[in-house]
Amino acid sequence: MLDNAIFVKTNILKLSKPFNLESGITLENVEIAYETYGKLNKNKTNAILVCHAFTGDAHVAGFKEGTKKAGWWDKLVGSGKGIDTDKFFVICSNVLGGCQGTTGPKSIDPKTGKPYAMNFPFITIKDMVSLQKELVSFFEIKKLVSVIGGSMGGMQVLEWVNTYSDMLMSAIPISTTMKHSPQQIAFNEVSRRSIMLDPSWNNGDYYEKASPELGLSIARMIGHITYMSDISMEKKFSRRTKTYNKSFDVNFEVENYLKYQGDNFVKRFDANSYIYITKAMDYFDVSEEIFKNHINNLKFLVINFESDWLYPKYQSLDIIKLLRLKHIPCTYCEIHSTYGHDAFLIDIEEEARLIKPFLESIKI
Repeated sequence: MLDNAIFVKTNILKLSKPFNLESGITLENVEIAYETYGKLNKNKTNAILVCHAFTGDAHVAGFKEGTKKAGWWDKLVGSGKGIDTDKFFVICSNVLGGCQGTTGPKSIDPKTGKPYAMNFPFITIKDMVSLQKELVSFFEIKKLVSVIGGSMGGMQVLEWVNTYSDMLMSAIPISTTMKHSPQQIAFNEVSRRSIMLDPSWNNGDYYEKASPELGLSIARMIGHITYMSDISMEKKFSRRTKTYNKSFDVNFEVENYLKYQGDNFVKRFDANSYIYITKAMDYFDVSEEIFKNHINNLKFLVINFESDWLYPKYQSLDIIKLLRLKHIPCTYCEIHSTYGHDAFLIDIEEEARLIKPFLESIKI
């Protein structure tokens, strides 16, 4: 840990009013877990919202007391970094349906006094964004300098543009899509089935019993295969084994890596949240309605990574095509990387070179 490390804490905002979902269902006692970095200026005109990816959380940068791991975008968010906290006030919150402090399936249902489990209502990406809007309004921020996110975070960016464009000055969707392809839905469904077929899942009612760790760990293993690339796997593992003996045990280094990731994931993530959030991603589709509002004053920076086969180049280019048809200012950048979909969390230096001047070009 660096001597000049920034220590942060996760805050909880409790909504004072019921929260209405896109489905028409109302949630009571909703809580939002969030973190902030930098200082909000007097006019409240320097705020940026960062949206996390599928299994991420509000801890985007810095260190928490008692932990040794920096936030998931620590190399990008901070003093003098790509998203410069000397200039901007950065907000990041855990999404609705998550399991890192924001209301989700493992939260207590006030009507029963027990965890919602699968009685938690169906949620959408729009619901996640609507809850983020409540948080932004809590700070009395009328307009965001930018909303930024990769993967599912990029979906939230696009939903912000679709629903609250009047509150934005710019948008930076990274490694994302306007809608999932059949292949992307298929990967999520296999992951969900691995959880739901685990005997311990018990139709989601497992909070006072053994949790479906086997199914959830397999889901995570499937996910990690899609996050990497053939080249990155070759560089990291090749065909190296622990022993020369042939057996059915975990022997290849890539097998051991996947097992490690699965075993660790079950310690921090909730299986029901996995099911709810992947379904929200699969149903997300703004391809027919986005950019129909008058958003010519918004600036866009769309970023993709060359080796990302989970969210391939054509999906980012589809966003650019629609923007150009509407004559909306936009820039598309494809970054050379061998890390696959995970590149937006790893190749930070190249991202920063694009993001920092883009943000500095916005007049606040």
